Amino acid sequence: MAKKKKNNNFLYSLRPNMMWVWTVIFLAIMGFALFGEGTAEPLKSDWGEVEQLITEGKVKAIEVVNRDQAMVYLTDSALDGMAATEGTRYSNLPRQGHQLEFQIGSVDTFRQDFDKAVAAAPEAIKLTYDNHRQGWVDSLLNWLPWVFFIVLWIFIMRGFGRGGAGGAGGGIMNVGKARTQEFDKKDPNHKVTFKDVAGLEEAKVEIMEIVDFLKNAGKYRELGAKIPKGALLVGPPGTGKTLLAKAVAGEANVPFLSISGSDFVEMFVGVGASRVRDLFEQAKQKAPCIVFIDEIDAIGRARGRNAGFSGNDERENTLNQLLTEMDGFQTNAGVIVLAATNRADILDKALMRAGRFDRQIEVGLPEIHERKQIFEVHLRKLKLDPDLDRDFLAKQTPGFSGADIANVCNEAALIAARHNKKYVGKEDFLAAVDRIIGGLEKKNKVITPAEKRTIAYHEAGHATVSWLLKGASPLVKVTIIPRGKALGAAWYLPEERQITTKEQWLDEIAATLAGRVSEQIVFGHLSTGALNDLERVTKQVYAMVAYYGMSEKVGTISYYDSTGQSDMAFTKPYSERTAQQIDDEVKQIIAEAYALAEKVITEHREGLNTLAELLLEREVVFTEDVERIFGKREGTTPEVEPDRAPVEE
Repeated sequence: MAKKKKNNNFLYSLRPNMMWVWTVIFLAIMGFALFGEGTAEPLKSDWGEVEQLITEGKVKAIEVVNRDQAMVYLTDSALDGMAATEGTRYSNLPRQGHQLEFQIGSVDTFRQDFDKAVAAAPEAIKLTYDNHRQGWVDSLLNWLPWVFFIVLWIFIMRGFGRGGAGGAGGGIMNVGKARTQEFDKKDPNHKVTFKDVAGLEEAKVEIMEIVDFLKNAGKYRELGAKIPKGALLVGPPGTGKTLLAKAVAGEANVPFLSISGSDFVEMFVGVGASRVRDLFEQAKQKAPCIVFIDEIDAIGRARGRNAGFSGNDERENTLNQLLTEMDGFQTNAGVIVLAATNRADILDKALMRAGRFDRQIEVGLPEIHERKQIFEVHLRKLKLDPDLDRDFLAKQTPGFSGADIANVCNEAALIAARHNKKYVGKEDFLAAVDRIIGGLEKKNKVITPAEKRTIAYHEAGHATVSWLLKGASPLVKVTIIPRGKALGAAWYLPEERQITTKEQWLDEIAATLAGRVSEQIVFGHLSTGALNDLERVTKQVYAMVAYYGMSEKVGTISYYDSTGQSDMAFTKPYSERTAQQIDDEVKQIIAEAYALAEKVITEHREGLNTLAELLLEREVVFTEDVERIFGKREGTTPEVEPDRAPVEE
């Protein structure tokens, strides 16, 4: 099969195209020029040789062409005799046309010499004069090389115009032009309004002033107010920053110029600054308008951050040009700059000052009521179960961004179509959440009975401790079916809280360590299955001690750097003695959480065994099963089915 495919690709490459046509025409013309007139050509001669042939009676006629070239025609008998003499220059004389040719200096002098030679010849010789013009074939052959190079140059220039080095859709001379994408206000297909942006209520309120200014600029000018010259949208990936900027343009009904920060960065010196200048020139011509720079951190990174380690000054030159253009908007009324980034901490301070980006608009993860609105937007195009509860979907997706919710809706539709359903139901959405978070189920993965039993008790340990400790997130589903790289998984429905106490954090750490504790108590040995648990616990406890000041020995000190500059430092912001104290405190806190998990599992060993055996029997255990074994949990019992799954390998 592979060999057949290779042959097909080879045959496909031989299909005729314009390049083949040009190649065939070129070869045909060159072949005609080289071989079209035959292999025998007239011999170059001089008057002395011709005079000798005239005297011997071998010349039949002479034709003078263009008053400077004489063509000699030999008699048939002379041709036969000369062709019979092998090894001489006359053995390959042409039979058609003239046989010899030579140049003459003057026609009068040649005529005198010719008359003298003819007088001694045995037979009369015909002498004629003629003027030849160059034929179309000769002209074509003379011009062909020039035509070929001109056509080749045109193809090369057209390639530059289409390629990445061609700038904004033009030729190579447009390399310094900004490659902007304009969304025309008259095009209904590209018009986005705030109705298409669900959630983000606080961000809409802040950015609505910009829209109102573009619509009613006179109201603000009468009061002497000035609209912010720039607004920076900051938030995690997938929260709708770009969509919000498009909605501003759609609501304001003005041109919208969009460009990515990476489009300014090139290997050529000065190109980035040139494109910044061209971008703002376009904005001036279309004012009032909105300029949107997506992922501005590509060019807005703080200057001098990598001093001594990078020779790329082109990015800093581009940033300097951007700062200059944004600060010179006094004469550019009606031009507003929007930008988006999820790394505001690394941006240059000069870019963030008043007069450039006056406002930072936080575009965060949606709350539960905002997630419901986002679901309403993405569910419009789906054929849904009439009994589907939108509130339930919003509750099952804490921490999801708008892009995550869109992915859940699409994945649910794919799952329903895969099972030949007539509509998308609740089970499809829950399966989509499982698929996105935990990965695809691998029911055919080879696992020995001993390994499966270890996995069951590991997951049962998580379920037991998380259910019995009040501060831990309540478990809603646990399975020993492999998903992705994990051999088992547990889903929790975390409470949407803005702050976390030390006691709550310790309960969560104990629940995370419960899988390893269960293995040690039941089997008396440890396995590699707790790698993900240990990694998460270590990071959490170090954050408690070094960032949140939740340690008595280290004290209420935070070594967290919100500016991000500590990432480039080679030294720690504390002494070696403090580092030792942090390490000791981390070990002590983890030991306390481990002891807490060990105590809970020991006291409820019978329930642990029952839950593990149920897992081995059914492979999946839900909330009601855990509640039946351990009783009703303190606090609110979560609704059925999972959302977010910390996965253990």
